[in-house]
Amino acid sequence: MLAKAALEARLIACANLVPNIESHYWWEGKIDTSAEILIVFKTQKSRLAALEKLILANHPYDTPEILALPLGTGTRHYLSWINASIMPLDRAPRK
Repeated sequence: MLAKAALEARLIACANLVPNIESHYWWEGKIDTSAEILIVFKTQKSRLAALEKLILANHPYDTPEILALPLGTGTRHYLSWINASIMPLDRAPRK
């Protein structure tokens, strides 16, 4: 649902869902474990704030993992595809 919503909003070019992730973490003062699905969103830095807002509004966790990793390099063709797939910030609908 998160991937589809982000795609429909043109905030991302692609989402990779990696199932069967087992997470171990500290939560509310104790170590906890849960099964999760990792989603890797491919977007632009300019769209991160809107993507974060969408995730926070629709994710079932109080504190979903949202990390932005810098892109060192990529093929020109692939990066062009990402840019062409995401709605530019100046054309995004205002709310």
